[in-house]
Amino acid sequence: MLHARVVDISKEKIELLRAEKFIASSKCGASIYFVGTVRDLNNSKKVIAMTYDSHDALVIKSFEEIYQSSIKKFNFDNSVVFIEHIKGKIKLADISILIAVACKHRNQAYELSRFFIEEIKKKTPVWKKEHYEDGDSEWLEGNPIQKN
Repeated sequence: MLHARVVDISKEKIELLRAEKFIASSKCGASIYFVGTVRDLNNSKKVIAMTYDSHDALVIKSFEEIYQSSIKKFNFDNSVVFIEHIKGKIKLADISILIAVACKHRNQAYELSRFFIEEIKKKTPVWKKEHYEDGDSEWLEGNPIQKN
């Protein structure tokens, strides 16, 4: 089962409780929450905020395609996935993405959670603009995996 949506920050925030309620199941013994937040330093620049933009329909389609790929790749019984990605300007430590996964076993939950965030980074049309302490800002190139 999948719940996926883009959350417009001007209307609401991403909340863990919504994810927790969605993935709760007596058929699953393990739950994993991946919470992406805005950090204060990137490439030696002091970050004060981040703006996320997206093509919402394509984001949802991408999440659904990743979910279908996960079913084929892992074939886990009774897995549940909840994904929300923010849209708009958020400040330091605010949640930009939440992925909640529930599976029968912990190793499955870890694998599935990692699969989702890596696939989202590679395939989902979300753009990030960093806002810096000096008043400057810039749109960032996509990075599937940061090495530092």
